Amino acid sequence: MQKLGEFKLPNFFNYPPYFTLQPVKDTREKQIQLWKELILDYCKTQKVFIVEPEGFPLFTNSGIERSLSHEAREVFLSTLVSEGRAEWMDKGPRKCLILWHRIQEWADLIFRFVKDNGLEDSVMTVEEIRSGTESRGTDLHGIDRTVLMRALKLLEHKGKLAIFKGTSADDEGVKFSI
Repeated sequence: MQKLGEFKLPNFFNYPPYFTLQPVKDTREKQIQLWKELILDYCKTQKVFIVEPEGFPLFTNSGIERSLSHEAREVFLSTLVSEGRAEWMDKGPRKCLILWHRIQEWADLIFRFVKDNGLEDSVMTVEEIRSGTESRGTDLHGIDRTVLMRALKLLEHKGKLAIFKGTSADDEGVKFSI
């Protein structure tokens, strides 16, 4: 099995036709499904949040001398967008925010993190959630700031926490009230 760094690539990655958009509807649907799963799995295991279609390493396999066309890259990412698993960050579309957990799932992870670590009624900075010792070994460690803030705002809307602003983005805080 081929690897990209430490990531194990699926068998279809070495099959040249999967690097060309398939014309037959059923085959294309299977192809899209395989690529969606690959993109999400890769991004989750490698903690990738931003994908730029032209520079994303999964879209090229030098071993079989194949690269996805610009159209194929856009089809696969746009399908993730239509399913709520990604969002275009610009009108290009040149940058895509990958949501390997949906925002509600991120909010649930934060809620569980707070409960599991006994942080109810405590205060943390946003940076502590992203990179503090408590979050090491969890999906929250290294989370994209945009994704984290959206999940925190969802929890704030539900009355589970309050976000307060500091003098800079580095000292934004969160008061949990779970």
